[in-house]
Amino acid sequence: QLQLVESGGGLVQPGGSLRLSCAASRSSLNDFNIGWFRQAPGERDGFACTSTSSDGRTFYKESVKGRFTISRDTANNLVYLQMNSLKPDDTGVYYCAAKGARFGSCVMDANWYADWGQGTQVTVSS
Repeated sequence: QLQLVESGGGLVQPGGSLRLSCAASRSSLNDFNIGWFRQAPGERDGFACTSTSSDGRTFYKESVKGRFTISRDTANNLVYLQMNSLKPDDTGVYYCAAKGARFGSCVMDANWYADWGQGTQVTVSS
């Protein structure tokens, strides 16, 4: 089982930025699809994902397109989520999740992913 750890959350004012990190121990994230999710009351909402390093495709929901960007740091085995122009509606616990390459390209469905981090809190408030 892949062990994931998110970091980088915090309190930020509307319009501000945060960069979240997703790290893994003992396995290379390059071979995994990575999804990012926000836990809101009653649901875990997927809003962005990136396929494996060899595939390179990245997908975003309309609600974050142009504001959020996923990138990989292959040397340090990290996946980043850069969040700009943050809004109060972006508040929640953010999770990264992983699924192996043999299952195809990434999706933004929480039920598809096998491995999850513990989450990091993002609060957007003035």
